[in-house]
Amino acid sequence: MATFNAFQAMQVPSRSISLPARLLHPTSLKIEEMFKKLKTWDSPSAAVTFSGIEAIQTGLIRLAELYACVEELFHSPLTQKALNNQQHVELVEEALDRSIGLLDACSNARELISSMKEQMQDLQSALRRRGGDYSTIETSIQAYINFRKKSKKDIAKCLGALKKIENVHLTNADHQYLFLVIKVLKESSAITISIFKSLLLFLSMSVTKSKSRGWSVLISKIIPVEKGHKVINEVECTEMALYSLQVQMRGNNGKADVQMALKKLETVDGSIRGLERGLDCLFRGLIQNRMSLLNALTP
Repeated sequence: MATFNAFQAMQVPSRSISLPARLLHPTSLKIEEMFKKLKTWDSPSAAVTFSGIEAIQTGLIRLAELYACVEELFHSPLTQKALNNQQHVELVEEALDRSIGLLDACSNARELISSMKEQMQDLQSALRRRGGDYSTIETSIQAYINFRKKSKKDIAKCLGALKKIENVHLTNADHQYLFLVIKVLKESSAITISIFKSLLLFLSMSVTKSKSRGWSVLISKIIPVEKGHKVINEVECTEMALYSLQVQMRGNNGKADVQMALKKLETVDGSIRGLERGLDCLFRGLIQNRMSLLNALTP
């Protein structure tokens, strides 16, 4: 099983947006700067700074900032004039088609994260109130494992939906300024899809127990060393702790390390909350952008 690295999954477009000087305004410059930040975040050197959930959190934050800048661009007089032109209705409708796909993808990711948070909280409660009885913990662990298996199927469907969005192409505009706006929308959509893929692939990683080779194999899979840098998937680490706890409890030796598993859960739960906040901010940005496009179709 290959260990997931957020930077391996990300494929942020490398094209840069360079607007002619006579069309530049502060918002255009801010958008170009945001693209540069996202491109820098995806660079090999950035992998030394970020890994796992932290990397995706950073990507979501920067993506939300990008959409805030795009919203400013939508409200500029030049953009309003170009979008309100009846000759460009088809272009706006194409952008709307893609925007609804991105909203659905973000909504699905939010639901997945919310369900995962609930499962983790239930499991934490079981670990805290066990009272020496391991049966409740085993039941809760199994419920979490079953949820993870189902979520992998849901993630596969979400990835398929993202593939369909990629196939929704935006037509280039003849109008020079609108051409630049469409280019911004294309770049923003491509980056959004890449970050969603990164998030979904990260969450789909799971640990499989190896009866023949033991837990040392799991550790080597979860914490490999790539050029001296450890790449850690926090979700996998948590699953490893839960599988280990199951083995200990079934051994009936009364020495199951409940606190270690609880600590892992609390750590990843905090990170999941960070992803949830990032997705919430991004969702609001996507809604605002869609509303701006809808308003462009209103006479």
